[in-house]
Amino acid sequence: MRALLQRVKASRVEINGSIVGQIEEGLMILLGVQEGDTPKHAEFLANKAANLRIFSDEAGKMNLSLLDKGLDALVVSNFTLAADCKKGRRPSFVKAGDPTVANGLYEHFVSQLKALGVKRVPTGEFGADMQVFIQNDGPVTILLDTDEIM
Repeated sequence: MRALLQRVKASRVEINGSIVGQIEEGLMILLGVQEGDTPKHAEFLANKAANLRIFSDEAGKMNLSLLDKGLDALVVSNFTLAADCKKGRRPSFVKAGDPTVANGLYEHFVSQLKALGVKRVPTGEFGADMQVFIQNDGPVTILLDTDEIM
């Protein structure tokens, strides 16, 4: 499972011109579920995302987490995070999780963020064609991959 975290001043996701989820300051999380991912992967990444100290403290140092600051997280499913670009010029998505399983793990990730105490967790719509607007702060962009950190 991969999560691309972006510290944002604001972010929103639209479907057919309608806003389905938005936040002000917080984390924009693009979540990619891969073959072999389990609820434990979702729980691990949710805990890591909620507690990662990537927000500035009073001294301007990245020392506070999403939970420390009481901020929101906007979560959008993104199967393209499972892209394999090692061969050729067209990405392969064979490592992307089966949509039925992936949707359940995406929802589990969101529920885990809520259970950990993240203030608000709006989402996109799994499998939909979405437009994502991100006002990245910093920019701070962190890639978490359970294959590398679990």
